[in-house]
Amino acid sequence: MENGGRTSLILALLLGSSSAITAFFYAIYRQKSKAVQMLKEAQILSLDQDLHRILQAAPGKCVPYAVIEGLVRSVKETLSSQFVENCQGVVQRLSLKEHKLVWNRTTHLWNDCEKLFHQRTNTVPFELVPEDASSGSVSLRVLKPMEAVELDLETVYEKFHPSVQSFTDSIGHYFSGERPKGILETEEMLKVGSTVTAVGEVVLDHETIKLQPPKTGMQYHLSSLDFQSLLQKQESRMRIWKVLTLAFGVATCTSLFFILRRQYLLYREKRRRKEFQNLFQETQSQLQRDGYPENEETMKNICIVCFSNSISCVFLECGHVCSCHTCYHALVEPKKCPLCRSLITRVVHLYNS
Repeated sequence: MENGGRTSLILALLLGSSSAITAFFYAIYRQKSKAVQMLKEAQILSLDQDLHRILQAAPGKCVPYAVIEGLVRSVKETLSSQFVENCQGVVQRLSLKEHKLVWNRTTHLWNDCEKLFHQRTNTVPFELVPEDASSGSVSLRVLKPMEAVELDLETVYEKFHPSVQSFTDSIGHYFSGERPKGILETEEMLKVGSTVTAVGEVVLDHETIKLQPPKTGMQYHLSSLDFQSLLQKQESRMRIWKVLTLAFGVATCTSLFFILRRQYLLYREKRRRKEFQNLFQETQSQLQRDGYPENEETMKNICIVCFSNSISCVFLECGHVCSCHTCYHALVEPKKCPLCRSLITRVVHLYNS
């Protein structure tokens, strides 16, 4: 009974944890699915003279969610790379990451680990223009680029500075469980002249066309991919969360099935036990009605399985005395006590004098 209770507790904990994880993954999947659907429904615009006319005719001179491609051009000044000559951009990100080996006490292996301990981002106002410079002065001013969930920056510089350690430092790091490898220095930029696919809210403010994060909670993108590649990338991410949701959903259903099956088996066992008791009581009453009321001691020693032979064995470890030797051998494997359903490990024969 103790093992059965422990098993039920484990199954209940497994059901609860898998249900919670499934709900969490499903919420993320719904969010990703909604973002993909919004991308599919986004209006595709072009940087040409028709853009002013479309925005003038739109309600509030605004397209809530639109896709537009163009080349990056700075509005005023540009940012110069600190390490690469003649490299100009409008967004610059400088990062320093520490790489080290950390001892895992579980797997007893050294794992590579990185930690970002410094990052600085510089931006200047920029806009998107059509690839054909003869299209006139049509441009799209990009606002709040750092709020984009998909901001692709090109790595223009990367250098690893290995750490220099003495013998004493190496011994100390070995016993502390952390061994520094070095510092990785990187510079990423959104370069002038690069092609960007922008997805967001397009508004006409006086004579200036602006791109800004959507107010309706949809995702803001500034990607170096074309629109179809961006859509496929988002669909691939959505499918990953869908697979995880289905996997943990199957685990949840499996746990629920085993719990229900166990409860059904327990219910069936209780019903069989109740039927045995009722049958035993009916047999006792029948024997009394047949004229054997004085032999109550004999009735108490009747096998509860066949109700014909006398009890001739003791079941261990439960200690119940309730069956004859013939019925014991007729029990199915693994043999269990007819009364308490405990596993029978040993049998002691009874000899009546």
